[in-house]
Amino acid sequence: MRFLLLYATQQGQAKAIAEEICEKAAAHGFSADLHCLSEREKYNLRTETAPLVIVVSTTGTGEPPDTARRFVKQIQDQTLPGDWFAHLRYGLLGLGDSEYTYFCNGGKIIDRRLQELGARRFYDTGHADDCVGLELVVEPWIDGLWAALRKQLVSSPGAEEMSDGLHVAAPPTSLGMDPGGAESPRLESRLQLLHLDEPRGEDLRISARNAANTGQAAALITDSGPSLTCSVPPLSQAALNIPTLSPEYLQVHLQESPSQEGSHMPVTSAGPVFQVPISKAIQMTRDDAVKTTLLLELDISETDFSYEPGDTFDVLCPNSSSEVQHLLRRLQLADQGGHRVFLALMADTKKKGAALPPHIPEGRSLRFLLTWCLEIRAIPKKVLLRALAEHASLGPERRRLQELSSRQGSADYNRFLRDAGAGLLDVLLAFPSCHPPLGLLLEHLPRLQPRAYSCASSSLCHPGKLHFLFNIVEFGGDAPAVAQRRGVCTGWLAALAEPLLQPDAPASRTDSRKAPAPQISISPRVTQPFQLPSDPSVPLVMVGPGTGLAPFIGFLQHREKLQEQHPDRHLGATWLFFGCRHKDRDYLFREELRRFQKLGVLTHLKVSFSRDAPEAQEGDTPPAKYVQDNLRRHGPQVARVLLQESGHLYLCGDAKNMAKDVNDALVEIISREAGIEHLEAMKTLAALREEKRYLQDVWS
Repeated sequence: MRFLLLYATQQGQAKAIAEEICEKAAAHGFSADLHCLSEREKYNLRTETAPLVIVVSTTGTGEPPDTARRFVKQIQDQTLPGDWFAHLRYGLLGLGDSEYTYFCNGGKIIDRRLQELGARRFYDTGHADDCVGLELVVEPWIDGLWAALRKQLVSSPGAEEMSDGLHVAAPPTSLGMDPGGAESPRLESRLQLLHLDEPRGEDLRISARNAANTGQAAALITDSGPSLTCSVPPLSQAALNIPTLSPEYLQVHLQESPSQEGSHMPVTSAGPVFQVPISKAIQMTRDDAVKTTLLLELDISETDFSYEPGDTFDVLCPNSSSEVQHLLRRLQLADQGGHRVFLALMADTKKKGAALPPHIPEGRSLRFLLTWCLEIRAIPKKVLLRALAEHASLGPERRRLQELSSRQGSADYNRFLRDAGAGLLDVLLAFPSCHPPLGLLLEHLPRLQPRAYSCASSSLCHPGKLHFLFNIVEFGGDAPAVAQRRGVCTGWLAALAEPLLQPDAPASRTDSRKAPAPQISISPRVTQPFQLPSDPSVPLVMVGPGTGLAPFIGFLQHREKLQEQHPDRHLGATWLFFGCRHKDRDYLFREELRRFQKLGVLTHLKVSFSRDAPEAQEGDTPPAKYVQDNLRRHGPQVARVLLQESGHLYLCGDAKNMAKDVNDALVEIISREAGIEHLEAMKTLAALREEKRYLQDVWS
């Protein structure tokens, strides 16, 4: 019994889940025809008669992933009739992160449009939340899929001969699934439902007796509670539901190279890549600030790279060379780091649709692959932990890896891996008896993703230059098994910029020749609508605490130049709501913002300091602590800009807390100033987003 299985992925999650469904299908008597949504030549929904299953992630601020953009553009053609897909029966699993305002919106866009074109669900839509663990919805959704597929295939025309005497239970409906009707948004800041459910179903069971035997030694190691390597009852004594072991499919050949590898240029970018020098580096914060913020200037004058204020671009960064070397030593491959890697598919693999990973180029050195191509810092997925358990020689370590991959161990998985930011190297160091083959890791490690940054300049003001801003990310240390480290990209950029921050370094005294500027690789991103309105008379409200200020510096520089070039042109009012911890430590661009105010380019500047002691003020009004406090304080003016003057509001910064709090504040302001109910205010804000007048550039 065949069904069509399509996925759209940005970072590999949706693809991995689709492959899991494909592998499980055979055990349930099905055959899955697996393709990426972008591979339009391999499937045809207009003539498809089999059930359709779609797994789709969400990227950016609620957009479908890049691999789904062409598909979404085609189905959003408004000339298509309402019965265009009337023959289709489908089930959709959406992946998202509730830290972002528009949760699972990539899947919802496709789901809604398929319904509008006549397609009907044979199975409830699932919305999985990466914030709390995708598996909480993914696993029960997959468990219920088989009964729903069987029921759909049995009830299909021409399938009567298969249905003789067969009784199929209805598929499960839960809070994690949409039963097919129109969504009824609850009164909350996200403007959509957050769906969760208790996990159900069974893949492979580890008996309680086996748990007691293999987990006993591990339980004795600690008397202070669980850790990455040790569990406590009841988990240490529980029967486990663990993922099905994924078939291995890569055969690896390491070939000694007689010559040194040449170019270290990254090779995994889909778009054009530009090598550009760092021409300037400035530390924007004091040394005693909680976070260190750097501004880098790139010289793009010798390239075709161009940008507009508000654009984002990718930085192609490598993994830490010390971490790569440490991983090679742990894999006992330190002497083979320079060997070239050649991959082939195992002739006897049982993996359906096995293919060579497209992000692993042939003939490059193992060190190059671990440095430029593979995300070795990625939190290992449960299916990888399950596979690693097979290569642990000590029983307690094998049991613990099984626990961490199990449904029963989800809380420990979240605590000791997800929340701690543990990567592959952390796991291998914590479980010294585990010795996985290289091929297994190449099968499971995802592609090293480029890191996105906002342009913090205007090319009108800085021709041939590109500025961007970032905090040096530091994490780890709190978890005993996870080493203190810097972010993959920000740590690398900070190291490159350090000589530029120290012009009087000893090397400059011993060598009169100027050292070559460090170079990085950048690539333009697909254009997002986070740009200035074409009409400069439109008023703007900009909300950007911390490094979220970056694109607005570009906005203001751009408007400054427009004012110089067209002194008689009317420019709309500009409001900037900025926030930081301390006025004297991390107030970014303070002098430049004052200059913009003096020139009249910035009409209103409202700054809040969250960690400074409140200053004495007239009256009883306490100072604003966060940007949302200042928004509420100036609610009448903000509402007038948005509701009466057709202004635009831009929000940039942290998605986890700030974006939600600002969203709540805006709903509150609209409700109060327009005199409407909370739900109507939410709809008004959603309408502003649809009109591209409420734009977000947020990250977690």
